[in-house]
Amino acid sequence: MLKAYLAAACAAVFLMLVGAGAAPAKDLESKLSAKEAKLSKVRERKGVLTTTISRYKARIERLTGEVAGLRAQEAEVKARLDAKQRRLDAAQAELDVGKKHLAVVRARLERALVALREHLVAIYESGTPDILNVLIEAGGYEELVDRTEYLNRINGLDEAVVARVRDLRDQVKRTVARLRSARDRIEAARDAIAAEERALADARAAVQRRQASLVSVRRRREAALREVSSAESDLEGSVAAIQAELAATLQASASAPLPAGPIRHGSGQFIWPVNGPVVSGFGMRWGRMHEGIDIAVPAGTPIRAAAAGTVVLQQGEGESGGYGNFTCLDHGGGLQTCYAHQSSFAAGAGQSVSQGDVIGYVGCTGHCFGDHLHFEVRVNGAPTDPLGYL
Repeated sequence: MLKAYLAAACAAVFLMLVGAGAAPAKDLESKLSAKEAKLSKVRERKGVLTTTISRYKARIERLTGEVAGLRAQEAEVKARLDAKQRRLDAAQAELDVGKKHLAVVRARLERALVALREHLVAIYESGTPDILNVLIEAGGYEELVDRTEYLNRINGLDEAVVARVRDLRDQVKRTVARLRSARDRIEAARDAIAAEERALADARAAVQRRQASLVSVRRRREAALREVSSAESDLEGSVAAIQAELAATLQASASAPLPAGPIRHGSGQFIWPVNGPVVSGFGMRWGRMHEGIDIAVPAGTPIRAAAAGTVVLQQGEGESGGYGNFTCLDHGGGLQTCYAHQSSFAAGAGQSVSQGDVIGYVGCTGHCFGDHLHFEVRVNGAPTDPLGYL
């Protein structure tokens, strides 16, 4: 809306000034248009950057949550690793005990084997006594009993030695099996610990890399936003300066008397209320509805009734909100026209006017940045494009 009003002011100055004064007005209009175009692009860029930064912020917050979740998982894995380490330590202790026991059993087995070999050698060298020889060589019954008991002891000793060797051999086998089992458990626990540590480290590193990348991108966007905001401030200052210069030009030229001028007819049923360019049309403008058209003319230009009718509404600057001094005419059949931002009125409420009668004068009352007429057409109270009636 600011651009439209400033453009209206430029057009008003252009219509007012003649000779040497017209050239500065055209220069100001060109400068203002260029600055406004740059300002529009800068603001668009600022909006894009702001949206992008918000999106990156949301992604960074989500990744921060993922990092926190991974740290919680890390604590759980640490607890599992500690449990596995305890089992590993127990298996290692069992392995150490088993190794010592195996060494003892092996030493016993070695001694038993030596004794068995020696006994076998002795039997081989002396020959094995049997029951027949004992009976033949015995000198009597008592000697026979003694020799039989001796023979039984020798056989029992042989069996004990063999049994001892077998038992020690079995102990060695069992010990070796336990050691293999303990070694397998140790290796499995170590592999599990290493696998979980690697998976956790990889996941955390990946999330942290993404988070660092997003933080870096967001910082670059924020730096660009600061530059754009600075450029926006500079452009706004330039626009304000040009606006002030235009206002001064308008003030210097405001004392010239302005005639009503010839009536301007169009192709519609209404006449133009003032004779000037349309600087802002009917419809959506900067996100809101512009319910009429803005016609750029100098302050003090007489406003004509677009058609015959009755003044049904007249409000001062403090009553109409942004419309300033505001007049509405009723033309019958649900058709009305309204005229805003007037500097003063020329027709009172309830007064009947003919088409072309002066009802007020152009100004810049209400929400306005330059002299112009805001003209509306309403059909049964609904705003309608005035160009369809002019």
